Amino acid sequence: MLFAPLVRKLCVALYVTVLSTQFAVAQEPTKKVLPQPPESTKIAAKVAESKWKPLMEKDSLKGWEITNFGGEGTVEVDEGVLRLDRGEPMTGITTIRKDFPKENFEMRWKASRVDGSDFFAGVTFPVGDEFCSLICGGWGGGLVGLSSINNSDASENETTGFHQFKNKQWYLFRVRVDKKNVTAWIDDKEVLTVEREGKKFSLRGEVFKSKPLGYCVFQSIVEVKEWEYQTVE
Repeated sequence: MLFAPLVRKLCVALYVTVLSTQFAVAQEPTKKVLPQPPESTKIAAKVAESKWKPLMEKDSLKGWEITNFGGEGTVEVDEGVLRLDRGEPMTGITTIRKDFPKENFEMRWKASRVDGSDFFAGVTFPVGDEFCSLICGGWGGGLVGLSSINNSDASENETTGFHQFKNKQWYLFRVRVDKKNVTAWIDDKEVLTVEREGKKFSLRGEVFKSKPLGYCVFQSIVEVKEWEYQTVE
């Protein structure tokens, strides 16, 4: 019976320990579990982003040729950056690929005018069976518009606008051609939209050699990167 007091002490100590643990657990605040987006949503987002396809190789002009404007500057591609040197007056590239869609597509790219004061984003693209060009930075450095609509170029039609561009700064451009409209954005801000119905889209004579898809610059040194496209409904 000598062990009875010791056993009772051990039992009391164990009981006190259990009560203390239960009290501590009861006092611990309940942690909120934030809902996680379903896996299907994450997959859908990845699939949506993966629809974008590059228009150029990272280190070559494969699928493209230097546009024979006459007086063009040198063209180089290095580590994903296309560099167009100053031409007299223009330098550019034109695709030789045959799989680019005529409509229901979007393009996006980044461009920086390293030096110069005229357009540094002259992108020619199809609008159905016709063609037009998005001109950014023209007519003295700030004009934005489509050339041409009903035979009026970017400086004199309904899309004419102005944007302050700074040299050696990257800008994000995007163009969308669907069955109803042609729309363009700069840095995710819509700068023009025009209905296709009842409009005739055409090119200025200087850029005929840029079709069906081309990029040209006017008396400027320009860098372009991340030029890609996707089809849209």
